[in-house]
Amino acid sequence: MHHHGYLWIGPKQRFDDEALRRPPPPHPPPDGSRPELVQRYREVRAEFPLVDLPPLETAYWLIKPEKLIRGTWEEPKEAAAWLGERLAEYAPHFDGEADRGRTRLVVLADSAAERLGWGGDVSHGHYLERPSFLSLALVSCSPNRSMPELTCPARKPPSRPTGS
Repeated sequence: MHHHGYLWIGPKQRFDDEALRRPPPPHPPPDGSRPELVQRYREVRAEFPLVDLPPLETAYWLIKPEKLIRGTWEEPKEAAAWLGERLAEYAPHFDGEADRGRTRLVVLADSAAERLGWGGDVSHGHYLERPSFLSLALVSCSPNRSMPELTCPARKPPSRPTGS
């Protein structure tokens, strides 16, 4: 098992477009459905796997393009260290003062290492100076505990992190 890191930062309004953050239903709308419903289903079906928006269910990062992976690690502690570094990097911009505390950031990174250690995924989101939002995720891969049917998006052996 290894772990992939993902980072998304963007307008809160775009983050709130939940239709593009959830997979489409497995079946299209029934015959006779409103045309706008059919069109929206087609759009989501085509865009969900490609759009860089964080999925509502963390494991679905694995169906996104490989280019969105910010780093890959074999060891949970290494992946959690990356998360801790990103949290520290963006903490001065967190909208909530309570979220900026160093102790809190260390606890988040430590709990991430623990969760990854048993095959779980980690996802954190923070409001930045308005109207931006930061999403950080660590996803266990090969297999993913919550969705073992999802395959690894990386076509090559795990690599080192690519930075923030």
